[in-house]
Amino acid sequence: MVDLPLQKEQPGHIVNSLFVPLLSAGLDLLVRGVADVQAIDKTWMVATGSPKGPFGILDVVGMTTVYNINKMEAEKTGDLAKQDVVDYLKEKFVNQGKLGVTTGEGFYTYPNPSF
Repeated sequence: MVDLPLQKEQPGHIVNSLFVPLLSAGLDLLVRGVADVQAIDKTWMVATGSPKGPFGILDVVGMTTVYNINKMEAEKTGDLAKQDVVDYLKEKFVNQGKLGVTTGEGFYTYPNPSF
């Protein structure tokens, strides 16, 4: 554990305030057809030295959680781009039982993902 001094309270942790926008940006790039999963992850991994990119991380988090968080945000804001992400996740992953590491398949196939 590491003590982190806060200047004021906010909902959520510091890491989530940094982390969630990264994962959302990756999903947005994918759903809008800007780049594929491998290119987005490889870009992040090369640029930061991280062992996983956004989609490798999302597979660990699990598609049910990712879907539910995005669904709540889409309903709360009415953001059509966020709804596109929700629809994509439901069609390509949730409905097909591809829920990430726990089911052996998500954006990647496990135990040997291609990232």
